[in-house]
Order: sequence, then structure tokens, then C-alpha cells
Amino acid sequence: MKVTVLKKYAELIARSGAAVKKGDDVIIVAELDQPKFVEYVVDACYKAGARKVTVEWTHQPLEKLHVRHRSLTTLSKVEDWEVKRFEHYIDTLPARIWLVSEDPDGLNGMNFAKHAKAAQARSKIIKPLRDKMENKYKWCIAAVPGKKWAKKLFPTLTPAAAVEKLWEAILYASRADGEDPIADRRAHNQNLKARCDYLNSLGIESLHYSSKNGTDFTVGMIPEGMFCGGCEDTQGKGETFEANIPSEEVFVSPMRGKAEGIVYSTKPLSYNGQLIENFSIRFEGGKAVEVKAEKNEDLLRTMIEMDEGASYLGEVALVPYSSPINKLGFLFYNTLFDENASCHLALGAGYTNTLRDYDKYTKEEHKAMGVNDSIIHEDFMIGSEDLLIVATTRDGKKVEIFKDGEWAF
Repeated sequence: MKVTVLKKYAELIARSGAAVKKGDDVIIVAELDQPKFVEYVVDACYKAGARKVTVEWTHQPLEKLHVRHRSLTTLSKVEDWEVKRFEHYIDTLPARIWLVSEDPDGLNGMNFAKHAKAAQARSKIIKPLRDKMENKYKWCIAAVPGKKWAKKLFPTLTPAAAVEKLWEAILYASRADGEDPIADRRAHNQNLKARCDYLNSLGIESLHYSSKNGTDFTVGMIPEGMFCGGCEDTQGKGETFEANIPSEEVFVSPMRGKAEGIVYSTKPLSYNGQLIENFSIRFEGGKAVEVKAEKNEDLLRTMIEMDEGASYLGEVALVPYSSPINKLGFLFYNTLFDENASCHLALGAGYTNTLRDYDKYTKEEHKAMGVNDSIIHEDFMIGSEDLLIVATTRDGKKVEIFKDGEWAF
């Protein structure tokens, strides 16, 4: 891929994604796959005015080794220095950039039960610390190709050709392959905002989903809820950033406890390095009470048992079936992309900033209003080319939101 193109993408991530400005501290988390591109992002952050940029490298094989060799007690422990680091982040609120490139099969063979138990134990200390930062800092998740990820998508190509092909797909899906990616994404985000404004004007009480594959599902909305999409603003400072590149979704946190019926997946779910395929989830009283899957059903069940909130919904997201990502015609094996290919739901934590005037309420008040809380947030795709979504408004009207998998307005 041409250096000029990659540097424009790096600038997009730094300036539009994480919205880096003069004086910001920035933390970049990346796998070992594209160190040169990480250099470009670091450079773009400094040129945007960053005071200090820190890179934290990750590596899937090390994660597997830690789970294999550490005792559950050691794996579960949050060290004092880790708490101090979180407290520093709470005080300084650095911008964060995640550059994802992991191998979809990279965690195969790991002891997931042990990993889950450790995560549950650690969350008792870490989650309250993270909650103190929620909505207050700028962040962005974007992607770069890893060789193993690329070969997973394009197995017949040489590693170099597969990486180049994946670069092309990432940039196309991210609307970052034009002459001015920042301007292109600004126009796209304005379109998403217009969709949100219309939906928010309707006063939606519930959404009903139906599809020929058997999906027949109703989900309730929080009265104070707002559909959001494209850009977000930090609490207090009001700095605008793009959390996900790419993003094709308009989303909202639904009312906890208000979900009835069954949904069928339309794409596999990549979770902890394994694929959960051809699955369904049945909801009663807002809770996932039955799951079935042709592949990795036990893993799906483990996911929804991670904590008390993991079996409830945290997000409802609307994405047209004609999304650029869906048009590519293949599975990315990466939720950042696959969730933006079609309509999806998410089990687990909801987004408090989808509540009107969310900053006026406490975390406990957010929960009381209906936002779900959990240590997980896992998106799964239910969009299809015949999906029909009908809204019922608070004054009793029926309004088609999606028809034949596309926006109905």
C-alpha cells in the first residue's frame, strides 16, 4: 500500500478518530503486525499537537501463555501498580487508540473457562475504575492487517498479497481510500446524524423485527434514550471524536428487561478467537433464556453467563444491508467490521451517553433508567436482505424504519 495513502489513514485516526489536539497525552495499543504504520500514527498524533504518545504492544501468544501457566489466583489478581495506573488515567484522561489486527484463530486452544473466571474476578476492581472514566476521554478503534488475519480472509493468496488485499478492504470499508478521508468521513457522519435526528423525533417506544429466517422480536426503548451515530462528545469538555473507524451504525441502548421473542444470527460471531455459527437467542422479560448454535454453543452460553448483566441487551444498532462492508461479500472475522455490515444487537453493557442529559445522572441512576451494566459488550449480527423493522411510537403510531433490509426513510 502506498505510503501516502497510509499516512492519510493515520492522520484520519489521529485527528478525526481520537481528535488529538495540542497538549493531549495519547496511548496507542497495537499488535506486532504493522510497526511502521504505528510509527505513522504516532507521528500524526505529535503533528496534531500531542504532548506525549505511548505505545503498548500486545501479542496473542503471550496471552495464551499467561492463561496456561499462571494459577487462577495469580491470573485473577489486580496488582497495586495496575490500580495506580488506572488512577493516573482517571486523573489525566489520555486519548486512546486501539489498532486491531489480531488473528481470528489466535486464541484457539486457550482455557476459556479459566480466562473467564479470572476476568470476572479482576472486573470487581477494574470495572469501577473504568466507570470513573466513562464518557470522559476520547478514543478510537481502527484496524490494520495482520498476516494471519489476512490469510484467514484470503487463503489462496501469498501472505504479502493477502495483506495488501486486506489493506484495500480496510480502507474501502473505512471510507479512507479517497483523496480527503477526513472530509469524506465528515460527510458520512452528517448523514448518520440526520438519521438519528429523524428517529429521535418519533418518540419510539419499541421496535419489532421480523425476517423470513424466523426472527420475531420486540425490544423496548428507554424514554430518555437517543439514537446516536458517527461522532461522540466527551462529557464536560464536549470534544468530538469518532470511536469506531469504520462505523455505519445508528445505535441506542434499549430498556433493560424489555425484550421478547427470538432472533437468528445472519453472520458468525467471532468471540475469543473462535466462531459461534448459525445461532439463535430467545428472550423473555428482557433476558436471554435460551441459546442454540450449530457450532460453539457452549462458548455462547459461557459468554452470556459472564455476569448478571451479560444475558441482557446493551445495544440496538441499525445498519442498512447495502453497507459498504456488506458489499465486499466476505466475513472479516472481526466485530469492528462485521457489526457494521448489517443490523445487530449487543449483549452486555449499554451506553450511558445515549441518554438525554446523561451527564446529569449518576451511574446508579443510569441503571435505574434502564441502561444495562455488564463486564462484556458483544455484538452479533441479525440483519438480512428481507429484514423489516417497525417502530411503535409512544402515541401509538406504527412507522416502518427498515424494509427489505434498508432504511425506509
